Amino acid sequence: MSKFIIEGGHRLSGEIEPQGAKNEALQILSATLLTTDPVTVSNLPEILDVRNLIGMLRDMGVKVDRIEHGTYRFCAAELNEEYIYSKEFVKQCARLRGSVLVVGPLLARLGKVYFAKPGGDKIGRRKIDTHITGLMTLGAQMVYDQDMKAYLLTAPDGLNGEYMLLDEASVTGTANIIMAASLAEGTTTIYNAACEPYVQQLCKMLIRMGAEIRGVGSNLITIEGRKSLHGTDHRILPDMIEVGSFIGMAALTQSSLRIKNVAYPQLGIIPDSFRRLGIKLERDGDDIVVEAQDSYILETALDGSILNIADAPWPGLTPDLLSVMLVVATQCQGSVLIHQKMFESRLFFVDHLIDMGAQIMLCDPHRAVVIGLDHKLPLRANKMVSPDIRAGIALLIAAMSAKGTSEINNIDQIDRGYENIDERLNALGAKILRVDESYL
Repeated sequence: MSKFIIEGGHRLSGEIEPQGAKNEALQILSATLLTTDPVTVSNLPEILDVRNLIGMLRDMGVKVDRIEHGTYRFCAAELNEEYIYSKEFVKQCARLRGSVLVVGPLLARLGKVYFAKPGGDKIGRRKIDTHITGLMTLGAQMVYDQDMKAYLLTAPDGLNGEYMLLDEASVTGTANIIMAASLAEGTTTIYNAACEPYVQQLCKMLIRMGAEIRGVGSNLITIEGRKSLHGTDHRILPDMIEVGSFIGMAALTQSSLRIKNVAYPQLGIIPDSFRRLGIKLERDGDDIVVEAQDSYILETALDGSILNIADAPWPGLTPDLLSVMLVVATQCQGSVLIHQKMFESRLFFVDHLIDMGAQIMLCDPHRAVVIGLDHKLPLRANKMVSPDIRAGIALLIAAMSAKGTSEINNIDQIDRGYENIDERLNALGAKILRVDESYL
């Protein structure tokens, strides 16, 4: 078990470039299972979740070659079905949230797959109904295998295209169905599909592999199934969550920072959402420049009511950035209601911030009111535990601005989403020490 020891109060300066997008990478890696040809993927973030999924692909019989940092070649010509139908496979899926995305490709390719309830962040219940319902609409049959402790989906005669209206615009659910439909017979139409840039990237990759997909970027997607797909090259987008995290770090530490090569057109509402917190940021080519400020004044509504920031399906604000925005708001001027609609446990980390001196009232599992201290009363150092990836980075941001030395345990959660984050931030002037307690 590792931890971070953070000496707070240091301002950042310089420039930093975001890693490849974690959420896109998990989809793209899973899509390599749809073809027997080689697929080369670049700008892969070499974070814990990605490394674990690559290891899982290797166990499944995929040949994996690391060409250079962030660039890998995958060839799923010969799959190890003995492993794929083993209890070890099911156990590994249960430990890794990203494993949910291999279900659609394996079902389409092999006609049979186990679907274990995936692991990941402890942020409340995360339904898999959309995945299963969508795959069953394509013709899969499902039973629960008590011995394997997993659902068994089968489609011995192959999948068939159908029209479906999703009960929710699930990103991973949409991706799973698109991947399965790309090898189904006939036409699949998905209404209320997720349309995040990650899903758009997946669709563009599949089109290059020979799939016919219409409606990319909308919530109505049509897929014409193919008997086979071929190989391709694909480059992962910069991670919009890292971009937002760096904006938040700059603001809370009152620093100037240049965030390079952010794929600005793909950021959607994110820059404007941070501007609502009073943060001055400018676009310079494909970079974002955050200015150092003495004070950050929160917007109010036209009628004078307090600011309300809530997550929503794309092109709304991604829920993955609400934790960062909440911790930034603790030192802004004014008040804000943070409404986390999707996950009922994602705001519970605010107890750590309250212990640091933040003025936050947790209304219920989904809503918190933050009263900004305007940097007049700095946060105090604290000893904390990271409950999930996004809360972990928010706590790290809080510790970087706090007075004194803080400690964050369970940083494996942060490593799941952020590559070498301590080294990259120390290069900007932060003081973060990684301690591996297994060697103490």
